[in-house]
Amino acid sequence: MSAVNDPLELLTNKGTHEPSFLSPIWNPLACGVAGVGAAIFVNWGFRRPVFSGIQKHIAFGAVGVGAGAYFDQKRNEYLAKRDAVLRHYIELHPDDFPVKERKTYGQVLESWVPVR
Repeated sequence: MSAVNDPLELLTNKGTHEPSFLSPIWNPLACGVAGVGAAIFVNWGFRRPVFSGIQKHIAFGAVGVGAGAYFDQKRNEYLAKRDAVLRHYIELHPDDFPVKERKTYGQVLESWVPVR
């Protein structure tokens, strides 16, 4: 269960969030594999051996890795901008986002007795 009760603390990163091992390399890796797959598909479409023209596979893979890194960067910029807008809105309207008390499951769930 999250220890955060303040809505403003949810949108601030104080260096406590560490990305997983695959998080920074997932998009470039997936797009690079898709680029190599596209080169294989092009060769298959032209009825050539699928691994002929290996330079094409390397080039498509490199373009895919670059595109994946670009998409990752744009996604991070979009999410940072969205968080900044939400943080600013919460700062301007603190009455709409009160700090709530934490409740345990025992306080939320009603007592239940099975009928047999």
